[in-house]
Amino acid sequence: MERRAFIAGAGAVLLAASLVVEAQQAGKVPRIAYVGYGAPGSDPAEVAGLQQGLRALGYIENQNIVIEYRYAGGSPGRLPPLISELTHLKVNLILTQGTAVTAAAQHETETTPIVSVSGDPVSSGFVKSLARPGGNITGLSFALAEDFGGKWLELVRETVPRASRVGIIWNPTNLSGAAAVKEMEALAPGLGLRLSMQPIRSTSDLGSAFAAATRVKVAAIIVMTDPLVSGQPANIVRLAAANRMPTIYGLREFVDAGGLMSYGPNLADLWRRAATYVDKILKGAKPADLPVEQPTKFELVINLKTAKALGLTIPPSLLVRADEVIE
Repeated sequence: MERRAFIAGAGAVLLAASLVVEAQQAGKVPRIAYVGYGAPGSDPAEVAGLQQGLRALGYIENQNIVIEYRYAGGSPGRLPPLISELTHLKVNLILTQGTAVTAAAQHETETTPIVSVSGDPVSSGFVKSLARPGGNITGLSFALAEDFGGKWLELVRETVPRASRVGIIWNPTNLSGAAAVKEMEALAPGLGLRLSMQPIRSTSDLGSAFAAATRVKVAAIIVMTDPLVSGQPANIVRLAAANRMPTIYGLREFVDAGGLMSYGPNLADLWRRAATYVDKILKGAKPADLPVEQPTKFELVINLKTAKALGLTIPPSLLVRADEVIE
């Protein structure tokens, strides 16, 4: 009887010890946050890239890492409470999609590490420099090279040779986009082009921007990359098709959705690289000491089916330069 009691007691002790160990291990599972500007599901490339990058580093979601997903639904006013909620959850770090989300996170916390994928973190005041961020923010810069806007104009010139006026749909509050617009304004006359600027400040402005560009008889439209548009590929491609407008984008997701052409950084690749920052910070690195990286992979994607629907013939010289041609 005493032996059975001893065994039972020993078993209970072992069980209790096991539960303590499991609880301790559970407590060590890192909890990170991802904050998107748009609605849930509007960022498949970002989320897929992040998850793929984490898996490559040995992190399995809901096993040895937990990700808290939050979305602002395109409303900047929702960002502060979302960030505040996450800081109260004591997440290990916050991943921020775009300039508006990063700005809100910077305002809400000076201590929680932030990994940002945004336009120009230096001009936006997020970091002191790309090489030495100096605060609690690091990550990847979406800022493009100085001649990048010129490449979009050259694509218009090659694709629509008779074009004389080009529409530019952009968010004037995006500092990175403003720099590209300034560059295009300087380069357009040399290419025989005039620009028709169509600013947007919310997703509800997209329809009127396309309509305004069509009224002034632009021959093509360039849609600048911005969180306002990155979550709207299907809607924007629909607007371009309804207006029978050759449209060039900065992200391939628009071409996958039926858009004509894109040239820009690979979004999924950027977010795969963001996972390396997560890994380094979880292992003790400080954001202040982690240099901000810039895009290294750019791709030209062309949709021949859309070109045919628009009555365009893509020149062979352009097709041979494409990274991918969708037929």
